[in-house]
Amino acid sequence: MTTRLEHNSDANRYELYVDDQLAAYADYTENTGRKVRDFDHTVTVPEFRGRGLAGRVVEFALQGSRADGFTVLPSCSYVEKFVTEHPEFDDILAR
Repeated sequence: MTTRLEHNSDANRYELYVDDQLAAYADYTENTGRKVRDFDHTVTVPEFRGRGLAGRVVEFALQGSRADGFTVLPSCSYVEKFVTEHPEFDDILAR
């Protein structure tokens, strides 16, 4: 099994592929003027659930947002839970 993480900026989402099949993604809306990404939806395709893929794609999305100079609103309940459990991302939470 090979995995690949990508930022699909045209679709406003971060994606995780397993053997070239989309397995999980985190959608966001972007306010470029304020440099804020609102992560409002996270999905793991049913046949890939239970493998920790949502956590991997969310972590990648948060790291990418930080690198791009954005703060993050965790509107999605999964993203909110993830940042609560990973205080290393406190610095990029939009207040």
